[in-house]
Amino acid sequence: MIIPHLSIAVETLQNLIEEFVTREGTDYGDYTLTLADKVAAVRQRLDSGEVVILYSESNESVNIVERQSLNS
Repeated sequence: MIIPHLSIAVETLQNLIEEFVTREGTDYGDYTLTLADKVAAVRQRLDSGEVVILYSESNESVNIVERQSLNS
């Protein structure tokens, strides 16, 4: 189920994005970004609709995923 990011409390959304960008294995290439830069980039992608917040009822988890991956 897609959860509209604008329906999530600001602090909760911030925490969700921070958890997402600090996960082990998140790759940003050959350069280093600050946490604030990473969060801003994900927020921009949420605002543009490139990525969405996906809630999985089966394992009760939340993830941020590419919208196009949902059409596969």
